[in-house]
Amino acid sequence: MKIKEKHYVAIDYTLTVDSGTVADKSEPDAPLGFVVGMGRIVPALEQALVGKELGESLQIDIKAADGYGERSDELIQELPRNQFPDDVEIEEGMVFQAQTPHGMMRFTVDSVTDETVKADLNHPMAGKDLHFDVKIVEVREATEAELNPPKSHCDGSHTCSSCSEN
Repeated sequence: MKIKEKHYVAIDYTLTVDSGTVADKSEPDAPLGFVVGMGRIVPALEQALVGKELGESLQIDIKAADGYGERSDELIQELPRNQFPDDVEIEEGMVFQAQTPHGMMRFTVDSVTDETVKADLNHPMAGKDLHFDVKIVEVREATEAELNPPKSHCDGSHTCSSCSEN
């Protein structure tokens, strides 16, 4: 069966960047599963898998612009230090999550002074070419439940038993 839209696909993968550093990988016996066309993985990776079949192994190279985008200096902002908890020692490289009008956003601390925290809102993989080593381990028609997952009422502002994201 060739992979096409609305198929469930599971892959074992290793993601490296140009330096050869492993940035992410599937766990043994826990492949990454997704439905093609649902926007759950990098679109360029998904498109590279279309037309492939169960058991195929392939190397997929994705330019930064087609992966997580290029880095943008506009996404580096200085925030007042008093917007952060007083009891937290903020250090370069720390990752924070904040509620914005557009939903939850993660950012990395670029630098910190007594008055400001420089926040980098770029995705951590922005500006990096991606190199996926992939083995297709499952291909099948997606189930109705996979095609129509329940909509969560959760906006990330609370924790509740029915919100799997929290």
